[in-house]
Parts: sequence; structure tokens; C-alpha cells
Amino acid sequence: MDALRHGWPIRLDGTMVLLPAETGFGPGVTAPRMLISCARAVTLKLANQRDAAVPEAPVLIRAADPFDLPAARAMADPALDLANPFKGPFLAEPLAAPEAARTAMELARIAGILPAFLVDPVPAGEPQDVSPADLADYKQADHLVIASRARLPVAALETAEIVAFRSADDLREHVALVLGQQRGDRAPLVRLHSECLTGDVLGSLKCDCGPQLDAALAAMAEEAGNGGWGVLLYLRQEGRGIGLINKLRAYQLQDQGFDTVDANTRLGLPNEARDFPVAARMLHLLGAGAVRLMTNNPAKVAALQGAGVEVAERVPHQLPPNPHNARYLATKRDRSGHLL
Repeated sequence: MDALRHGWPIRLDGTMVLLPAETGFGPGVTAPRMLISCARAVTLKLANQRDAAVPEAPVLIRAADPFDLPAARAMADPALDLANPFKGPFLAEPLAAPEAARTAMELARIAGILPAFLVDPVPAGEPQDVSPADLADYKQADHLVIASRARLPVAALETAEIVAFRSADDLREHVALVLGQQRGDRAPLVRLHSECLTGDVLGSLKCDCGPQLDAALAAMAEEAGNGGWGVLLYLRQEGRGIGLINKLRAYQLQDQGFDTVDANTRLGLPNEARDFPVAARMLHLLGAGAVRLMTNNPAKVAALQGAGVEVAERVPHQLPPNPHNARYLATKRDRSGHLL
């Protein structure tokens, strides 16, 4: 992932060398083929296009002429479609190593770059070797440990405690805020809150993240005042796991008329890419058993239960819309199944 952010090539499972279209560099680099997302392939109207039911699925394409880096970047970024009319024709080719290709797309998402690569570029440079097994090991939640904890007076409750978690292979440091005295006979009020710089810090009105965070802490403080306790998990999974830069790209597409689901799809990224086993691991390390989960999303309940956490109750967590996020909330209700 570090190589991808730096624009260096990677070699997947010894099968193909990939240079990221967004960050790659080098004089005169070209490649006969590109690896792009299924959703992007549909946008290109390939002759053998398929339904983008899984928008992040990999598709291998070839053009009449080799791709250079400027052409690859125009291919990768849907926000550039109007300024860069496509030059075809393009053909999709069979994937000789589909698991390696899927790994590449997921590595791009985790690295926060666009999911598009030059395949076997010339000159290639010295690639970093990686395999699907490496990614599977990286995603093992049991690598996460408690790194530190301390008392943290916050506006909601002056006796709160903050607990920091980290994994040796992951630069993201998740935190939990524990409000109230932990009790084994009472399920804590729990909120899984994915990092949202624009909403949590800058007060963005495009989403409801900031108000949800504040309301969750207030509810947990009230719970603590009544003899219970609450746990806020602050997960470093910006944009539901697509990263800050790609989230802002999705905002650009929303300004062009796409809703939040279609914007992610157009980028070739999943609408939901959060790592719920990480949240389950954090709760386990905190000694939380059954939880009362603050969410409007039944899929989040199912995902947490699938990761081994008993959800004793779903606690609704709805806040009033504003003119800037009304469509966003309607999309969550109508297309993502949120109970709003």
C-alpha cells in the first residue's frame, strides 16, 4: 500500500506487474493493457460489458494503442470524463489470475487511490511483491491490540476514558471512548462511528456524521448518569472505507447529479467497505459482551453479529435533516436500507 501511494509498481502473486494509474510515474511509461473496475468498464460501453453488480470487480482491457500515464489517469477518474472524451475501441480480455486482480483492486481502495492500473508497463521498474495471502493476513483483526489508555475529560462527561488500539502492520490507530463504569450485568450503549473529517471536525452539512457523534456521546453520558455505560468506537475508516480523497471525488460526482451510492459505483468503489471485525475485536478487548447498538442500519447489526458480537438491542439514532443532506439521508433510506 505504501508502494501504491508512492506510485511504485507492485507484482501480484508473481503473475503481473501493476503500476497505479493515479500515482504512477516514469518517463515514457506505456502498457498494452489496463486493469479497471467493472463499473468503469460499463461506463466505457465495452462491447462485452457486463452488469456492474459488483462495481469494484476487476476487468482487464486493451486498446488499439498502448496506454500512457496521462491516458490511464483520464481512464481512471470519472470526474475527468467531460474534459477527456474517451478514444476507443476498447476490448475486455479474460483474467488469467482473477484472485490477484481482486487483491489489487482492494489494495488500491485501502491505499486510498483510484482502482486502476497499467498492466505489465514498460519500463516497469523494480516491483514490490505482494500476494492475496499477504492481504488476508493484513486484514486479520486479531493483530489489533490495546496500545494505551488514559482518562480524557470531554464535554459530554468529564470522567471518560480513551483507549487507543493499533496493529503492527496498519498505520491507522482506532480509538474507543468509554463513558461510565463498566458493568458485566448491563449491556453498554455502543456506537460504531467511522471517521469523517469533513463532518466531525469541519462541520460539513453534506452528511449527518458530526451531529450523530455529538448525540451519541450525549446519550452515553446520560446512560452513565443512570448507572450504565457507553462505548464510542471511533474507527479510522473514512468514507465507509474508501478514504478521504476518494470521498471528496464522490462529492464532486454528487455535484454533477449522482447520489452517494452511484458516485461510489462510478468510482469503481464499494458503497460499504468498513471493517466490522476490527470493531468486534475492539469490543472484545474492552471486555464488552452483549451490546445495545446505536444505529439506523440493520446491515450494521448483521455485520457486527457476523463478526461475533451479540447485539441485544438496536437503538435508533436519527437526527433531523438539513437542506444539504436531505438527499443523502433519503439515499441511505431508499437504497441502503437504513430505517429513517
